[in-house]
Amino acid sequence: MNSSLKKYTAEFLGTFILVLFGCGSAATAGGNLGYLGIAFAFGLSIVALAYVIGPISGCHINPAVSFAMLLTRKLSGKDFIGYVISQLIGGFAGAGLLYGIIHSTGKSVTNLGQNGFGAGYGIGITDLMAIVVEIVLTFVFIYTILGVTSSASTSAIAGLVIGLTLTFVHILGIGLTGTSVNPARSLGPAIILGGTAFTQVWVFILAPLIGAALAAGAYKWLNSGVKNS
Repeated sequence: MNSSLKKYTAEFLGTFILVLFGCGSAATAGGNLGYLGIAFAFGLSIVALAYVIGPISGCHINPAVSFAMLLTRKLSGKDFIGYVISQLIGGFAGAGLLYGIIHSTGKSVTNLGQNGFGAGYGIGITDLMAIVVEIVLTFVFIYTILGVTSSASTSAIAGLVIGLTLTFVHILGIGLTGTSVNPARSLGPAIILGGTAFTQVWVFILAPLIGAALAAGAYKWLNSGVKNS
């Protein structure tokens, strides 16, 4: 298997696992786990995957992360396309399996851990505030990734730091938007459920990409000249 195919396969597998376990925890046990439990389901997925597929693909499993890496010239245009396609397919497959698991009980499937906003979702923030929230959450998440992966001295703990950062942005974001910060995590459940989840998913594609671009720009400006070892 050539190196590119290995990387794309790893990104597919990682995104599949993230969506299945993260969104699955929210959809099947969210009432028992609470926001903190769901946040850790997403964060621990990243911790585990970072040390398994990180050496293969970098464990982006998120188009916003790949976009930031493209902007900071840590990922080629060809690999960016390959990564994003693999991530989107992985997210759809994870959401599809989750749908099948819930559907097998005979119950109507209305919850796949989808993101949202407005009346009836979380505390009911507006579409504009949902965009702002997702930009800020994504900025924090990706700025952390760029920082912790830039130095050999922090590479050994990078997976743990990134996973915990995803956890803490979820702690705030779950009650607001469900926390996307990842278009692939959002698009799969939205496509399968349709309805409001699908009509609102544009926010969870656009805002994370804006947040990623801002994080990349801030990192290049603020950290230029900083010595990494």
